[in-house]
Amino acid sequence: MNSEYEKNGFVHKKAFFTSEELKEAYPTLNLFHQKWLKENNAFFLDQAINSSGITGPDYLDQASRLSLFRFISKQKIRALIRGIIPIKPCFMNTQLFFNPNNPQQNNYWHRDPQYHLSIEEQKKALLGPTVLHVRIAFKDEPGLEIIPGTHKRWDSAEEFDVRLEKNERHCFDDLPGTNIIPLKAGDVLLFSGNMIHRGLYGMDRFALDILVCDPAEHLVAFAEERCLPSQHDQLEINEPDLFNNTIELKNNY
Repeated sequence: MNSEYEKNGFVHKKAFFTSEELKEAYPTLNLFHQKWLKENNAFFLDQAINSSGITGPDYLDQASRLSLFRFISKQKIRALIRGIIPIKPCFMNTQLFFNPNNPQQNNYWHRDPQYHLSIEEQKKALLGPTVLHVRIAFKDEPGLEIIPGTHKRWDSAEEFDVRLEKNERHCFDDLPGTNIIPLKAGDVLLFSGNMIHRGLYGMDRFALDILVCDPAEHLVAFAEERCLPSQHDQLEINEPDLFNNTIELKNNY
């Protein structure tokens, strides 16, 4: 699996979860989503296509949060992650992806680091460390469109202009050399946050992203303590190493 990821920047695992396994987490995620929509209605009506910090305390009680920590810590998820990040993978955050309120809203090509790094820093990020999305589809959806290999190489002139809207190009313009990866409920897509990609809206899009990374201080700094399990919760999780690696690194700097 690692060689496939190294070459293309993504791995698609079809039918990875059964419907019964998805039912372990879906009610909690949907509860979060409904509360989030009520609290952030103006943002949703305007443009929102995702939320974050699902494991935090804002919308879920302690029991619900613990159920999500346990789901994220499933052995089969950790095995997938270790296939790409074998040494001390660290939990960063969670995101929930859904459709925009406006069905005509344009999606957008991007690399995750472009929102907090300069151009030169974005280029350096391609050398590592790894930031990995583990996307779990809870409903059938159009999926993701990606440009394979861009987790390791810089933009072409056209990709750069589209991604950053230079020279009268738009971030939603079509690009050459792309792969569309539709997802069915139960599929898992692992992909690099450094890769040029865009989400595809439509159908009943409802997907959980678990963001994990190499044990790097500047990446773990993005993990909010309020979204991590307490010491008591850690005792209630069979294999809490994803969280413990993050907590250990944060405590050491």
